[in-house]
This record gives sequence, structure tokens and C-alpha cells, in this order.
Amino acid sequence: MRSRGFTLVELAVVLAIVGLAFGGLAYTITAQIESRNFEDTRRRLDQARELLLAFAVVNGRLPCPARYAGSASHSQGLESFCAAASSPCSGAETTAVQAHGYCSNPFDGFLPAASIGVASVDTSGFATDAWGNRLRYAVTRRSAPGSCAVSPPSSATPIVTSSANVKAYGIACQPNDLLVCRSASGITPTDCGPTANAIMTTTTVVAVVYSTGKNGAGSHAGGPDEGANLDADPIFVAHPPAPAGAPNGEFDDQVTWISVGELYGKLVSAGLLP
Repeated sequence: MRSRGFTLVELAVVLAIVGLAFGGLAYTITAQIESRNFEDTRRRLDQARELLLAFAVVNGRLPCPARYAGSASHSQGLESFCAAASSPCSGAETTAVQAHGYCSNPFDGFLPAASIGVASVDTSGFATDAWGNRLRYAVTRRSAPGSCAVSPPSSATPIVTSSANVKAYGIACQPNDLLVCRSASGITPTDCGPTANAIMTTTTVVAVVYSTGKNGAGSHAGGPDEGANLDADPIFVAHPPAPAGAPNGEFDDQVTWISVGELYGKLVSAGLLP
């Protein structure tokens, strides 16, 4: 008696089932990898935030951002200052610490990994997220008029990036430029637009640290919310991840920040203020 083999239809059904099983497995593995990368990036941002505050305790100030203009022109993960006490200073940057505190790239710089002690960096000395994109960092450069115990020469005099100015002008100094908004809808280069759109106000946030997510720093395909974090102004957007079909496009940036209260609280606890 001859044994009966599989028919073409039966083979097709089996192959379809196997294909669906492998497809589901691949999707599950991919989802797990992306979830792990997201959490790893969050951990790196939290670590960066703590290292920034630790740097402030040791040095009496927050660091300036690192600069990256291109492979032949960058600060190797070190702080980048203006060589003179003025800003902007394109073409006149230095990695030598400047007491005046003027940063070369206050709003469009990178985490100064080499200066704050991040152990894991890329070949140019910059800290990265789980997808290999460099972590970004912005710091306030203006103080709110009349908020300092002793008025500085102008509202553009850097306070938190100069240990001398932190001591000279007092713990009462409030920032007056960085903003974190819920979306890019209605924002301008200086504000969040509708009042309810602001998460952090200009007088409460001194620094922002963020990852541009899986889709990377060079991609504005995500839409206006992601684009707002890369336009070199002090206005940033933070909200939970959103898919490509969301009203303001894909959003996978991860954003954290340091408040003025946290910074001054650390400096007071360390005996550096008042």
C-alpha cells in the first residue's frame, strides 16, 4: 500500500501557518528590543541629569553644552564657551573654562559628556542614546529682570553657567528663556502660545536634556513637535510617544529637565549658597 503525501493545498496551509508564527515572533522580538532601547535611553537621560547636578555641586555652576558643527569642528564632548564675554560667538569658541559663563551653543548643543564624567561615549567623545544618536542639552542664558538679589549688568548676563555670577547675584535669580511645551501647536520662538500648553515656565527651568529617539536628530519627518526640539531656540516640546499618524506627526523624543529650585537646592545643601 502506497503512503499518501501532502497535497499542494495542505503544504500551502502549513507554510502559511509557519509564516504567521515566525512573523508574530519577529514582531514580538522587535517590540521587546524597542521597549528595551526606550528604557535604556530613559536611564541614560536620568544618569545625565544626575551627573549635571553633581557637576554643579562640585563646580558651583551648570556646565555649558558641548558643540558639534561637523566631524572636523567640535568640542570632543567638552563644554564649549565663547572666548569673549558675549554671545553668539560662532567661530570664536573655546573648551577652556571661562569665568564669564557665556556658552557658544546654549540652545543647540550636546551633553558635555567628557566634562561631566559620562563613561560611555562615541569616538568623538559624545554621549549617545540607545540608537546611537547623541544626547542633546540646553541651558538657560538669561535671568528674569529684577529677580536677582543683586542685579547683574544685564538680563543677558549668564548666571547658572558661571560660579562667580551664581555667588555674586544671589540665589533669587530666576531663568527667563527655556520653556517646555506640550505641543508645537501655537508656539513661537519665545513662548508656548496658549497658556495651558506650557509644562514648565521660563522662570522654572534652567536646563533641558533630551534624546531625539530612534528616528534621529537629522529627521524632521516626525513633524512640528520633533522639529521644535531642533530649531536652536529655547522652546522645547515633551509628551508621550506618538505614531506617524498623530496630529503633529510622529514623536519619539525623550525629554527631561532641571528646575531652578533643584539646582539652587543642591548648591545650598552643598554649602555653596547662599
